[in-house]
Amino acid sequence: MMAKNHGVESSGEGRGKIGSDSSPFDSFPEDCISKIVSFTSPREACVAAAVSKAFESAANSDVVWEKFLPPEYESLVPRSRDFSSKKEVYFALCDEPVLIDDGTKSFLLEKASGKRCIMLSSMNIAIIWGDTPQYWEWITIPEARFKRVAELLNVCWFEIRGRVNTRVLSPRTRYSAYLVFKKADRCYGFDDVAIEAGVGVVGHEASTRTICFEMDDEEGEMGWIYPQEREDGWMEVELGEFFTGGDMDSHEIEMSALETRELGWKRGLIIQGIEIRPANIQ
Repeated sequence: MMAKNHGVESSGEGRGKIGSDSSPFDSFPEDCISKIVSFTSPREACVAAAVSKAFESAANSDVVWEKFLPPEYESLVPRSRDFSSKKEVYFALCDEPVLIDDGTKSFLLEKASGKRCIMLSSMNIAIIWGDTPQYWEWITIPEARFKRVAELLNVCWFEIRGRVNTRVLSPRTRYSAYLVFKKADRCYGFDDVAIEAGVGVVGHEASTRTICFEMDDEEGEMGWIYPQEREDGWMEVELGEFFTGGDMDSHEIEMSALETRELGWKRGLIIQGIEIRPANIQ
């Protein structure tokens, strides 16, 4: 599914209150409470706001929510839009993807944690034969996040690779990479076909798995990863996971999907891109 934002309802006032009007901590200075809450997470700040009126004021302050915003947040929000608080800015970056890098990537914050989510458009990934009109066509469709997406016309050698540097992601975070796609009216060549997916640091052996572009059924292969439907109407299939290091670490991560063994003719996949977001750890 599309990146799920669990545990934080909205930026609206007064939702989900569970506390009373007073608390033993109400005697603390508001700036002191704000400072403490700023070291938590967006989800925990919303919980703190329900403790009491004093906590609500402190937890909703700009001191808290500016800590949850990325340093470059001012360049990510529309200048034509006015925001009444940093909390409102935060939720705006959670609710609507922002196009960056000349429209070839999108940026989003995960609502509960404030972790960065990035999607590489199909224009920003390497598609073998992608610049050959008889094999791939670049089209515009209204439901796409980006200006153009890639539609597979006819290939037997299927290979897609994307790269992301860990510097643009949140540090010390386990991420999952997903290939986001849908099917054209005429789609063939992927029934029960094993696609090799890989994720890993460039220059090192990647972690691989077998994925499929067909929905799972009772006769699905054991151990294969099948696609899921997203909230935006697209499909996604998980390519794999990786972990980002500390603030100063910088690694190039490559994500891939290929079928170069059976070499049957394939048609009809529409590739929006590869989305990288925090892994859902159960």
